[in-house]
Amino acid sequence: MIEKVNHCHPDKVTDRIAGAIVDLAYKNEANPKIAVEVLIGHGVCHVIIETTAQLDMVEITDALYRIAGAIVPNIHIVPQDAHLTRNQSGGIRCGDNGIFKGMPLTSEQKALSEIARAIYGKHPYDGKYILDSDRLIICQSNAATDGLAADYPNAEINPLGD
Repeated sequence: MIEKVNHCHPDKVTDRIAGAIVDLAYKNEANPKIAVEVLIGHGVCHVIIETTAQLDMVEITDALYRIAGAIVPNIHIVPQDAHLTRNQSGGIRCGDNGIFKGMPLTSEQKALSEIARAIYGKHPYDGKYILDSDRLIICQSNAATDGLAADYPNAEINPLGD
């Protein structure tokens, strides 16, 4: 089974925000240690940053607005744990810094990616898609269920309601 969301989904927006904050850390320091968690919903963007880098709150807030639009920022920055900083001082260590070797995509993942791209091409809104063997579930709250059903007649469309 695989799940995919398009780039307007809050999960993807939060990923872009976290990435922008990491970029800011690298702009300010050659080898920062940083972890960023972002939660967005109900007009508020909660950000928790644990880092060794000095970050500018204005730059962080500007990135939030640029990526998420009109939201209320709630940003909390704390120094990275001293033990973790010492542990990582010799260089990047797999697992410590969240760096892992990529895995090749399965045929199921490739198929769902094609479906997600096709749906987003017609309906550029928040969407979530699940493929479990031959079972396709499409959750697309801003597209008409009947239109999606015409394109994907064997799929379960918006199973919790229209």
